[in-house]
Amino acid sequence: MGEVHISGGQAAAVSQGLRVDRPLLARAGACLVLGLAYFAAAKLGQTLRYTASVSAIWPPVGLGIGALYLWGLGLWPGIFLGELIVNTQLLLEPTSPPVGSIMGQQLGNMAEVIVGAWLLMRLLGPRAKLETANEVGNLILAVAVATAISASVGTLSMLAGGVIDTADIPTFWRTWWLGDSSGALIVLPFMLVWIGNAHAAWRRMWRVEGALMIATVVALSVLAVTSDAPLTYLIFPALIWASFRFGAPGVTLSTVIIAGITIGVTADRLGVFFKQAIDDRTLSTQLFVLITASTALFLTAVVSERQRSAAELVAARRRENERALAERRRIARELHDSVSQSLFSSGLHTRTAQRALDNNVGSAAVRQHLDAAAELTKRAQLEMRSFIFDWGPGGIGDGLVAAFGRHSAALASESDLAVTVDGPERPLPLQGVKQAQLFAIGREALANVAKHAGTRSAHIQIDADGDAITLQIRDGGDGFSQPATGDGHHGIDSMKSRAAEIGGRLSIESGLGQGTTVTVTLPAEEEA
Repeated sequence: MGEVHISGGQAAAVSQGLRVDRPLLARAGACLVLGLAYFAAAKLGQTLRYTASVSAIWPPVGLGIGALYLWGLGLWPGIFLGELIVNTQLLLEPTSPPVGSIMGQQLGNMAEVIVGAWLLMRLLGPRAKLETANEVGNLILAVAVATAISASVGTLSMLAGGVIDTADIPTFWRTWWLGDSSGALIVLPFMLVWIGNAHAAWRRMWRVEGALMIATVVALSVLAVTSDAPLTYLIFPALIWASFRFGAPGVTLSTVIIAGITIGVTADRLGVFFKQAIDDRTLSTQLFVLITASTALFLTAVVSERQRSAAELVAARRRENERALAERRRIARELHDSVSQSLFSSGLHTRTAQRALDNNVGSAAVRQHLDAAAELTKRAQLEMRSFIFDWGPGGIGDGLVAAFGRHSAALASESDLAVTVDGPERPLPLQGVKQAQLFAIGREALANVAKHAGTRSAHIQIDADGDAITLQIRDGGDGFSQPATGDGHHGIDSMKSRAAEIGGRLSIESGLGQGTTVTVTLPAEEEA
C-alpha cells in the first residue's frame, strides 16, 4: 500500500475546512435555548388558560421581546423555532385552525416580538432599569404597539380561515391584544430587572424584609382572589411596600406572583373572577393584571426618581460645603499673608516702642517705631478694605472697569500708587463670579506693585476682543528674575489658582529692572 504525503499548506486547508465556526455554533445554541424557553412559556400560558382556546395572558411575548432586547435581534431564529413548535403542536389537535391561519398567526407573532424589541432599543436605549416614569411610559408604549400588530394580523388570519365571523372581530382582537399585553407587562419588566441587572436585584432583595414582603404578597394575593367578596384591592398595600423599600426588583417580582396566583386560581375554577361569564372573566382578569402591573411600575419609578433627587441634593450640599471650606481656607491664607503679618509686625513695633519708653530711650527711636506701627496698621486697613470690597455683594455690580477705577482711587489716597485703567465701556461678556475672580487677581497684583515694585505708577488694561477677555497689569518697577513662591509668598500662587478656577491662563513676565507684566486670558461667554 503506497504512502500519502500531505504538504503543510494542504494540512492547513483541511484543518480550516474541518474547523467549527465557534461564534456561529454559540449563536445556534443560543437560538435553540431561546426556542425551547419560548415553547415552555407558551405551554405555561396554555396550562393556565380558562377554556380550550382562551388564555388570559400569553407569557412568550414578554420572554421573546426581553430576550431580543437584552441579547440582540440576531436571535430571532429562536423565536421562529419556538413559534414553529407551538404551531406544529396546534396543527396536530383535532380542532386546529386552517394551515393558512396558523401561518398568519406565526407571522404576526414574529413581527410582534421583533418590533417590540426594536422599539425598546430605540425608546429606552441599552439595559433599561425602569427607574424613571419616562422609561416605564416608553415600555408600555412599545408593548402596546407591538401587541397590536400581532392582534391585528392574527385576527385577520382567523377571519380569512373562517375561524371567526365578522361580528366577532372586536371581541377577538381585544382579547388577543389584552392577553399579549398582559403577558408582556408581567414577564418583560421582570426580565429587564432580574436578568439585565441581576446582581443589583439580588443584592436589594436578599434580606429578611424581602422574604417578609414576598410572603405578604402571596398571602394577600390568595386572599384577594379566592374571597367571595370583591377584595382585589388588598394587594396594593403590598405593592406600595415593594415600591418604597425594594424598587423595581421588588415590584416586578411581586407582579409576577400576583398574576400567577390570580390566573392559576381562576383557571382552577375558583375565586371572584371565575363567577363571571367566560368573556367577562377573561376581560376582568386581563384588566386586573394590566392595571396592577402598570400602576406598580409607575409608582416604583416615581419613588426611584424621588430618592435619586434626594441623593443628588445631598451630593450638591456636600459639594457646596466643600467649596465653602475651600473658600474659607483661601480667605484665611490671604489674611495670613497680608493683614495678619501687618498686624503682627505692628505689634512688634509697638512693644519695641513700649520697651524704649521703659528704658528711657530717646524719643527719636520711639517715634520711629510708632511711625512704623502706624504705617503697618494703615496697610492692614487698606488690605482689609480691599478684601471687604472684593467679598461684598456690590463689589463689581457696575462692571470690572468701574471696580478697578474705585480701587485705584483708594490706592492713590492711601499708598501713593497712581493706577490708570483702560477698558471697554460696554459690559463684559463674562459672568459676575468670573469678573469677581479677575478683580481679585488684579487687586493682588496691584498690592504686590505697592509693596515690592519700588514704583509709584501702574497700568491696568482690559480687552474684550472676539472670544477672549484679557486683563493685564503692568508696572515699570524693579521686577524680579523668578517668581517668588512658597513659604510666605503666596500671592502669585493665589493668582494662578484663581485663574485656573475660572478656566483662564495666567502668565507673568518680569526681569530685574524691567518691571512686571501680569496677564490673564479666559474665554468670553455669549450668555453671560
